[in-house]
Amino acid sequence: MSLAYNWYTHLKKPSWAPPTWLFGPVWTVLYILIAISFGTVIYRAFVGTLSWLVTLPFILNLIFNFSFTTFQFKLRNNFLAAGDILLVLGTLVWLMVIIQPNLPWVTYINIPYLLWVCFATALQLTVTYLNK
Repeated sequence: MSLAYNWYTHLKKPSWAPPTWLFGPVWTVLYILIAISFGTVIYRAFVGTLSWLVTLPFILNLIFNFSFTTFQFKLRNNFLAAGDILLVLGTLVWLMVIIQPNLPWVTYINIPYLLWVCFATALQLTVTYLNK
């Protein structure tokens, strides 16, 4: 068991927090959906069928998404993680809105990601509050 995992298991969490083993399978499915949809958008920008401006929220979302693990588990900083998850949520809504007119299926395929990020945001904000 890693120190980061051990640290997280000892944080105060709400009664509705899922078991820690659930995060891996959920993120595996979500990362597959993200790879397909984000990859399509970035590919379309490379071949010139989409504006590079459209890719901005996708790229920012990936940066914020991958930063979360560092903030939460490496730095063990709930406040940075809470701020970061809000940026993940904000860029996710932005990218879903901006891509809808061009590739509506990308918006639809990201609905599970949006639902999970909404839940994860509520969870992270609650964990941050409980462990201040």
